[in-house]
Amino acid sequence: MDFELSELHRMLSESVYDFMVKEIEPIAEQIDREDKIPDWVWKRVGDLGWMGVTVPEQYGGAGMDYLAQCICLEQMSRICPALSLSCHAHSNLCCDNLYRNGTEEQRQKYLPALCSGEKLGALALTEPNAGSDAVGIQMRATKDGSHYLLNGTKTFITNGTVAGVMILYAKTEPGKGAKGITAFIVEPGYEGTFTTRHLEKMGERGSPTGELVFEDYRVPEGNILGGLNQGVHVMMGGLDMERVAGTGWTIGIAERAFDLSLQYAKDRVQFGQRIAEFQLVQDKLVEMYVGIESTKLLMYKAATLAAKAERGGKGSEINKVAAAALLMAGQVATQAALHAVQIHGGYSYMLDYPVNRLLRDVKLGEIGAGTTEIRKLIIARELLRD
Repeated sequence: MDFELSELHRMLSESVYDFMVKEIEPIAEQIDREDKIPDWVWKRVGDLGWMGVTVPEQYGGAGMDYLAQCICLEQMSRICPALSLSCHAHSNLCCDNLYRNGTEEQRQKYLPALCSGEKLGALALTEPNAGSDAVGIQMRATKDGSHYLLNGTKTFITNGTVAGVMILYAKTEPGKGAKGITAFIVEPGYEGTFTTRHLEKMGERGSPTGELVFEDYRVPEGNILGGLNQGVHVMMGGLDMERVAGTGWTIGIAERAFDLSLQYAKDRVQFGQRIAEFQLVQDKLVEMYVGIESTKLLMYKAATLAAKAERGGKGSEINKVAAAALLMAGQVATQAALHAVQIHGGYSYMLDYPVNRLLRDVKLGEIGAGTTEIRKLIIARELLRD
């Protein structure tokens, strides 16, 4: 068993981190303060090939695996978690989902512009009354000739206010419950009413989050993704891959917290000695290091399984391992950010220092893609399955 990254993965890791340090770190604080990622960033990331990491080259993607996706998001998060989150929603939730479930015509129509960064992608699932209970959505899609009329509200949608393409879930046959859900490819500009509202967040500022309201919004029948009333299969398989890639986004925050804390502990002198020499500070550093390295090994396992998985959802190995990886990442990263704040003391409480941003950003790692509690329920269900 080889625990080293391949040369290709190592080069990707170094390239992404180098780009982030040189081009994004100088504006990271500005992104957080202004709650906006500059428009030029998307095209730049697209030119580098990181807007469609798992999409084959014939559609404009990088043609790499899920481990590469995890690594890319991990290295982005070490410098700017907000950019990593938006790229996660775009590359994984939208592009990868569209590639895996789309027809050849849909792939050719949408993926090139998404992978180049010309258009930003999103996934619209969560609703005001349907978060962890994903199949409890109320968005309706009613057949109207060769179109479907969308009516309802989506909320907390990453990239939702700026997306040029989104995958949206709606009930086409409400009486069938989970078996009456359909996934649609949705673009702005169709007939009907589609309005968005930007939502202010405590963390991940810069990554746009929005509320989306649809009223008789006409979507062509040809935009059904994965088949009529087959949306739950698209959804559950997509959630597994989201959790795998989300592990990279989350653990990158922990790595940044550790890097800053280790350097600060070596430099900061109190009571005539470096604070790194105090055992209680060492305890925090060790806990951070062990948690990060352990999580990365589980992430590598999950990414390897994802590449081999023919399906996700209930009863699949990837369903359990993906939930476990993100569960561990969320807990480890949150604790790492808290330790970083404690090690930095009063400086961590100042907006001029990046540590406070990490603490605000990291909490999403225990909420998004299924809360900590939902992840535990998924793992328990699979462990107890006969």
